[in-house]
Amino acid sequence: MKTSRPLSGLLIPVRTFRPAPGRFCWPARGVFASASLRDLRPLVQLAADLKARLSIRAQIETNGWGPADVRLRRTPAARDPDGYALRIAPGGVEIESATDAGAYYAVQTLRHLLAIHGADLPCGEIVDAPDFSRRAVYLDCSRGKVPTVDTVRQLIEFLASCKINELQLYIENVFTFRRHPAIGRGFDPFTPEDLLAIQEHARLHHVRFVPSLTSFGHFERILMLPPYRALGEYPGHYGLSGGTTLCPSDPRSIRLVSELYGEFLPLFDAVDFNACCDETWELGRGRSAARAKRVGTGRLYLDHLLRLHRLCLKHGKRMNVWADILLQHAETISELPGDLVLLNWDYWATGKRIPQTKLITEAGYSCVVCPGTHGWQSHGSRLQSSMDNVRVFAAEGRRRSAEGLMQTDWGDMGHRNPLGISLHGFAHAAAHAWNGRAVDEAVFTDRFADLCFGKSEGRIAMAIRELGRNEERAGTSLYRTLVWRTDGKGTAFQGVSRNHPAWFEVAPATPPPWSEASLAGSQDVVDSCVRTAERLAGVKAAPPFFALALDELRLANAMDRLGARRILAAKKLAAGGSLATGERQRVRDDLLDARHRLKTTWLARNRPSRLRDNLQLLDNHLVALRLRGS
Repeated sequence: MKTSRPLSGLLIPVRTFRPAPGRFCWPARGVFASASLRDLRPLVQLAADLKARLSIRAQIETNGWGPADVRLRRTPAARDPDGYALRIAPGGVEIESATDAGAYYAVQTLRHLLAIHGADLPCGEIVDAPDFSRRAVYLDCSRGKVPTVDTVRQLIEFLASCKINELQLYIENVFTFRRHPAIGRGFDPFTPEDLLAIQEHARLHHVRFVPSLTSFGHFERILMLPPYRALGEYPGHYGLSGGTTLCPSDPRSIRLVSELYGEFLPLFDAVDFNACCDETWELGRGRSAARAKRVGTGRLYLDHLLRLHRLCLKHGKRMNVWADILLQHAETISELPGDLVLLNWDYWATGKRIPQTKLITEAGYSCVVCPGTHGWQSHGSRLQSSMDNVRVFAAEGRRRSAEGLMQTDWGDMGHRNPLGISLHGFAHAAAHAWNGRAVDEAVFTDRFADLCFGKSEGRIAMAIRELGRNEERAGTSLYRTLVWRTDGKGTAFQGVSRNHPAWFEVAPATPPPWSEASLAGSQDVVDSCVRTAERLAGVKAAPPFFALALDELRLANAMDRLGARRILAAKKLAAGGSLATGERQRVRDDLLDARHRLKTTWLARNRPSRLRDNLQLLDNHLVALRLRGS
């Protein structure tokens, strides 16, 4: 009697697998067949994999009959639009799905099986469907890094192979608004043509390209410009000329947003639109203070949200917003429009907003649960924190029948964290968004490394784990230590372009971040980074996208080693000691190595944008190091 059991080894686990006797062996020259032209894209991917892995050439036939080694069919029997059935028999592979997307995901599973099993596959039947209808990734493009269109295309293909079906790019000011050209100047913004090209590529891979544009809080990069400074709720807050939040009681605010929407939203086919509206820190504390005192801060927030909602309806969009402010003012939730989608974010497994998912769904609103990669303010990520966050949030989303899961990847403080580090977090969230109950946390990183980078005797998986533990070892943020001078005195850095100043999210802190770091832990990080560099020496990855990701692992390792050496040097200097010539030389060598790697990898994936700001931080350290050594 056949039994249902998990199919081991898959990065994105399938729902059921019923094994059958025998093996399917790939023929010397395979034939793939489908009557749908929409299946050409995934079948071309499968053919490319066969050629690369087994030197087998495959012929693709656009017909629904005749002999074939892999055949795709449509059937109305599949209940889930993203679901499919995949049957592997000694004589060939058959795929049935109700939609083009279901067929695409079935082929992705077949590609993963090819990567695991090679020349012959175990026979059996897979019946598969996802936990969440929306399986999204949110990529910050406004904190320094603006990826090239080609980078976003490659990322889309990776995400789609993991059965992600939605991508959002976080945009504050990195778009070329025709009526407001100053907004994106100096930041290498996306053009309308860029976004249309991304959307077309996303469509080919069944990924919805959903617009996201700041509309209330996090308006600082616009408010810092003289023409818009007066629209801020609290100019000067956080030392920023216009503050961070639009003044909702100023009618010019909604007029500006309306004009921005008018240029931005018509570019997108997706019905959903993320209007953001999170972290309105100074709301009701500045120009709207009198009104907030009369009606309450929650009502002040809600009124602006309702104005934005009317704009969304005008453009035929379903409004999505981050849920943090609404959850702070839960009394307003019953007055929200019924079609609103709340994006409930929390980046820790013990976060207080995770259980508030219940409040959202029981009030009758659609909800998307939003964990994070923990790549922000980190070079190598906080790996275990990210994995725990995803696991707990996904389980809560399933329990509360959330509409989706969206993995977020931020770039706070200049976006020095590399994309290659975040790929693990994207894949891990994708696995939990598809079939979270079957994810094997203990071996996930090994499977990710083998599938994406190729077999490396565990060296890449070990490097990912080691990098993901460095901040835990040092006891402080290795990222933030690099914005401090070698003499230990805090410094704020204001990046300046030829066009206008750019607020660069670095401010002096008291005490400095290295002061609470562990000396022993920092030395452990240095030692670990030396071992990781040796581990990664000579390792190669064939696909260019992952070859560059491997270089980014090396960059993260170099930056963490530099950060740990900075901690050791700063503590010694603060205690009245001095750096020996050898110590100073090691820090200098690490600075130059990190600088070179940062510049090379940044330009390989991104537009120049704010690269100069990050390089200047490292150059400041080189100057300080010379001064201390004189």
